[in-house]
Amino acid sequence: MGYDLAKLPLQALITPLSAATAALTRLDERLSRSPVGKGWIERAHFADAAASLWIDGELIHIEDLVLYDAGMGIRAPTHELTIAYDVLRTRRRIVTHPRTWALTAEGLRSLCGGGKSGGSPARAVGVQPTIATAETQDQNELRSFREEEDFFDPFARELAQMDAVLARSEAVLSGTFKPSPSAPIPRERSPLVYEPDWDESERLAEWQAVLSETEGLPPLLRTVLLLDAWNQLQVLQHAPWLGRLLAAATLRGADVTVAHLAAFNLGLKAVSRERRASRDRDTRLIAFLDALAAAAEAGLKEHDRLLLAKQQMQRRLTGKRQSSRLPHLIELVMEKPIVSAGMIAEVLGVTPQGALKIIGALNLRELTGRGRFRAWGIV
Repeated sequence: MGYDLAKLPLQALITPLSAATAALTRLDERLSRSPVGKGWIERAHFADAAASLWIDGELIHIEDLVLYDAGMGIRAPTHELTIAYDVLRTRRRIVTHPRTWALTAEGLRSLCGGGKSGGSPARAVGVQPTIATAETQDQNELRSFREEEDFFDPFARELAQMDAVLARSEAVLSGTFKPSPSAPIPRERSPLVYEPDWDESERLAEWQAVLSETEGLPPLLRTVLLLDAWNQLQVLQHAPWLGRLLAAATLRGADVTVAHLAAFNLGLKAVSRERRASRDRDTRLIAFLDALAAAAEAGLKEHDRLLLAKQQMQRRLTGKRQSSRLPHLIELVMEKPIVSAGMIAEVLGVTPQGALKIIGALNLRELTGRGRFRAWGIV
């Protein structure tokens, strides 16, 4: 299938390319020297994960994502929430690794799930049977644990890993299996969920070819081309969001955004769907550049808002004792978009009633409008 890089509209791209580059570098420089930079980055992770679901046609509340990330969800996670949590964790993984890691062979293999032939990311179980009949029987047992597993569902992955460990333990104790990490067993996927003819490995190889061919181009131009190629090639069946994170990682690898990972999804929300999903490639590329500029401008406004909010809250520390928990609460509120009484009690080491008391002292705004399971934040 491939992706054609010929006939790029360079003259039409110069103006939006320059505007987006200037906005992103301005934001990155400000964050690198800002006292609220760490809090801004953490908030951007949550906001971008929620925006990613919005772009794909799903809606989640940032409140639910924050509480789920803190292990304090008040209800069972939905499918959309688990996807948003995967986006959140992937953003954090990219940031914690070296800047060029995400686009290396190792990084792509890790982020895409280690795709094998046939387009099915496989997992190594790490067992080897002693005889052929036992191999066939026990392989089928291990596959059954994963038959309905969604690879991008963290909860399903944890359950599958627990089942695999139990199966290996029982097999080793019974003498049927002997451990051998060199013989992974591929996992079969249900054709009701995954298209059998969708070769993810081949599509990923085509996208990597675009990655190699675009070396030497201006960083932002390369970024939008890689994103457009990912969307057109439809590399992963159930993870279109990963292409947007890899595009943002391209900017980080090119030292355009050193202090943060660009919130590409937030910028795409500001661009109409007709432009970003247009049949005309030139229109799509310009829309992506406008999205990067919009993300940077929104980031600058959010940074100024956080800086002002922190200065206002710090004024309430005047006359407080040195043992006061208010400074720690300010840092927590700056880091998280919303906080609950349980989160404050766990982080600050106080009782839930004590958490409510210091919330009142800081005069935070209650955001949920509920009588129970309330959450607070700054506005």
